[in-house]
Amino acid sequence: MANVADLKTKTDDELSTELNNLKREQFNLRFQAATNQLEKPSRVKEVRRSIAQIKTLQTERTRSAAK
Repeated sequence: MANVADLKTKTDDELSTELNNLKREQFNLRFQAATNQLEKPSRVKEVRRSIAQIKTLQTERTRSAAK
């Protein structure tokens, strides 16, 4: 799981790439959960939290750019 400080140093493009990767992983984890093949259930929570942190950072950046 990425640290918030690490995420803040990334560029917008890097954040978008990271977000896409996490969403893909989230999809795969949901698929594994549906077929009872999930090895680490805690990973679902970590991925959701990381997605939320990236989206929050993106929102903060767009709001500060609008000012």
